Amino acid sequence: MEITQTSPLTLAVIVGSNREGRFGPVIADWFLAHATRRTDFTVDVIDLADPDTDLPTSLSHDPAPAVRDRLAKVSPTLSAADAFVVITPEYNHSFPASIKNLIDWHFAEWQAKPVGFVSYGGMSGGLRAVEQLRQVFAEMHAVTVRDTVSFHNAHGHFDEDGRHKDPTAPDAAAKAMLDQLAWWANALRDAKSVRAYGS
Repeated sequence: MEITQTSPLTLAVIVGSNREGRFGPVIADWFLAHATRRTDFTVDVIDLADPDTDLPTSLSHDPAPAVRDRLAKVSPTLSAADAFVVITPEYNHSFPASIKNLIDWHFAEWQAKPVGFVSYGGMSGGLRAVEQLRQVFAEMHAVTVRDTVSFHNAHGHFDEDGRHKDPTAPDAAAKAMLDQLAWWANALRDAKSVRAYGS
């Protein structure tokens, strides 16, 4: 059952791969077709292959002006989000450095918000990347939802137009994950309206 609320939740979808020749846009387009059909979410997209999101790997508490300019293009979107979905491949038994870099440049933006995952890869379907991301987001005081969407041997499941060849199971998985995300986002948004989150 789709969760209803008085005003739509803001969902930030993070496309995690910035690798040349990546398969991520196919997965992202498929997922966004599901997320944008819902009335309980408005959707923003943060694509880590976009030059505007290319943050330096040398972290700083006092970023240079050029870095502040780049942060200004992504940080407000994260801050305004009620919930997140991270679309991640699995590279070498883990998730891409581009995702960790985005996470590490921020802190309060993640706090007391739910995170869902759409993963893809070979035999593991990206699930090892998701398990590691759960630990990282717990450190950021975020709540990860239990159900995920996972594509094992992802290239073989989509046709040349980016359509899933057998969509019944992944469609159901996407709905379940988004339903859980909406429940948590509503619950946490309501709680924060009564009492500020303390970390």
